Amino acid sequence: MIRPMLLPLALLVSCCTLLAQDEKKQTAPSPAQLEATSVRGRMLAEYDVAAWHATDAVEASKPDHAAAPLCLARKVSGKWEVVFGRPSPEQDKFLILYRASQGAMPEDFSVKKLDPAADDRGFYFHAWKAIAMTAKDLGALARPYNSYVLPSGNGQLYVYFLPGQTTEGAYPLGGDVRYTVTLDGGTIVSKRQMHKTIVEKKDAVQPGQTLAGGYHSHALSNDVEDSDVFHVLTRNPSVPEIVGTPDKHVYEIHTDGSITREK
Repeated sequence: MIRPMLLPLALLVSCCTLLAQDEKKQTAPSPAQLEATSVRGRMLAEYDVAAWHATDAVEASKPDHAAAPLCLARKVSGKWEVVFGRPSPEQDKFLILYRASQGAMPEDFSVKKLDPAADDRGFYFHAWKAIAMTAKDLGALARPYNSYVLPSGNGQLYVYFLPGQTTEGAYPLGGDVRYTVTLDGGTIVSKRQMHKTIVEKKDAVQPGQTLAGGYHSHALSNDVEDSDVFHVLTRNPSVPEIVGTPDKHVYEIHTDGSITREK
């Protein structure tokens, strides 16, 4: 099943001058840094699953898509909450028209329609601002992308743009970006191009064979990227991925999202 796009970024065609330096690192990541990458990748995958199933739950209520075109999510007390809405005309708050709350299982969401819409000037408003600002910096996109906003853990926000799946059985990897943004969503702190080229990874196996894993190499840095972990966790079937880096190291991302250095 192809998952719905979280934000129609292909419609955003404005572009502005680059405001932040690319994050680049030439040294090999430490075990602590690999663990931090695993944590961020797992959170991205959880966000994706939550948005997917919450969207399905909201669709069952035949929502007004024009009134609530945007989807944002956050984890609260161990459970995901997904809201659907739009910025106010004055763009000073985010209007929530539907709120989907996660139940006992990751795919279980209950939906509440809010009438009148709830005004949010906190996380969701700042997340929307952060997406809108970084999308302008990113510029026009030639294919559908999904956006994700996660707390960074140090008083900032991470904003991710990952290519959306457009073909059944093909899982895009690459062409992705992570921004670090101030907590109010108003200023870009840094921009990290995680991969440049997009590869549509497919299960190319013969009948009777089983896919054992995947492989790709990095050109931009010696790091394993958050989106590499996301790819392993969201691909079906989930299989390990081997990552080669320019410094000749080799890493394996396991199906639980953990990362080990193999060479």
